[in-house]
Amino acid sequence: MTEHEVVEFIKENEVKMVDLKFCDLLGTWQHFVVPISEVSADSFKEGFGFDGSSIRGWQSIELSDMLVMPDSNTAVIDPFMETKTLSLICNIKDPVSGKFYDKDPRFIAQKAETYLKTTGIADTAYFGPEAEFFIFDDIRFDQSANSGYYFIDSEEGVWNSGKDEMPNLGHKPRHKEGYFPVSPIDSQTDIRSEMVTELQNVGIRIEAAHHEVATAGQAEIDMRFAPLTVMGDNFLWYKYIIKNVAKRYDKTVTFMPKPLFGDNGSGMHVHQSLWTKGQPLFGGNEYAGLSQLALYYTGGILKHAKALCAITNATTNSYKRLVPGFEAPVNFVYSSRNRSAAVRIPMYSASPKTKRLEYRTPDPSANGYLAFAAMLLAGLDGIINKIDPGKPVDKDIFTLTKRELKNISVAPGSLEEALDNLAKDHKFLLQGGVFTEDVIQTWIERKMENDVQPVRMRPVPYEFALYYDV
Repeated sequence: MTEHEVVEFIKENEVKMVDLKFCDLLGTWQHFVVPISEVSADSFKEGFGFDGSSIRGWQSIELSDMLVMPDSNTAVIDPFMETKTLSLICNIKDPVSGKFYDKDPRFIAQKAETYLKTTGIADTAYFGPEAEFFIFDDIRFDQSANSGYYFIDSEEGVWNSGKDEMPNLGHKPRHKEGYFPVSPIDSQTDIRSEMVTELQNVGIRIEAAHHEVATAGQAEIDMRFAPLTVMGDNFLWYKYIIKNVAKRYDKTVTFMPKPLFGDNGSGMHVHQSLWTKGQPLFGGNEYAGLSQLALYYTGGILKHAKALCAITNATTNSYKRLVPGFEAPVNFVYSSRNRSAAVRIPMYSASPKTKRLEYRTPDPSANGYLAFAAMLLAGLDGIINKIDPGKPVDKDIFTLTKRELKNISVAPGSLEEALDNLAKDHKFLLQGGVFTEDVIQTWIERKMENDVQPVRMRPVPYEFALYYDV
């Protein structure tokens, strides 16, 4: 919609409030609401003021005044507000310089798309994330000087097989057996269907929804691929809608990568491809039906994969999932069909239009705008510098010997290690001014101070089982 069409839509649909949404550096949607009396076509050019110093990783207090600039193309009715409310996704602008803000993740995504066009390689980058999540019935956690614990519960949790539920009807998926029996083992079809309906109501095309591998309500809903920034917007809607539909059912959703011990974590396999003038560029006559351009793109992803982890696997908990020898794709190789490789080439169809790469290492803790932009820049670096991805690995990597694994690069073992790799390898992110040195350094410093150091300083319950009697 144009700005004037939004104003008319507000009148015709008796909208009462406008919700202005924007994304902070770490990937959380922030918002504030204004009444329609404060909204006109000029609002899209003038913006609305807010305190940027209160947003994580942004302005210092003496430079706090910022503007949100609504994007009229993002206008939809918010499905969770009792008062009829129009949602608008915004970019951030500095009111003094008049420039868009370099630490605004949405602006970073838009700059990545602009840079892609300037390379002449392609005009569109499509992304399709498969973000997994858990639907729990109860979560409690706390940390103090003399205690620390978490407690998760789920009606589907196999640990409740012996619980007196008056009556306990059984049919709880065992560990690693949630993919994907019908009901009554799968008890969450209806809640997932409502999530799909609400996602469709805001304009997001959904391809499938299903139970995932783990016990205790692990799920996945697959969005149809979309251009980079649009998918960044969609990913935030995805998290927002899934969490709020769960709340309607008195349930809680987490996108935490590894909330359960002894069962699968939640990943986010990201399908990606390049197109120009409506034509796909990844189909060809090379390995697995790929083009040479797609192989170079793969080379860029694999070369920069350790640095990418600091953005695509952005929590300390991410590395509870990325453990060698288990099912998470920690080995930085590529393969067709093989789900144990970090980069997989799906083989469902031979059509060039369906040719794509699936990068399997990321998880849904990521900020979608930053993660998709970073992956694109890594892939473009591979194309520009003709980076050879090496030979594919078509064996089950989990069965390889130590000798065979010796020359295969693996994911960092911790967020700190990933951040160290980002500090050493981020020039590819600076191309086209997409990321800036300030953004990279802010990201590293904040993650060290607010994630790595606090977790490093705190004992965890299992350490008492290991060491209390030393």
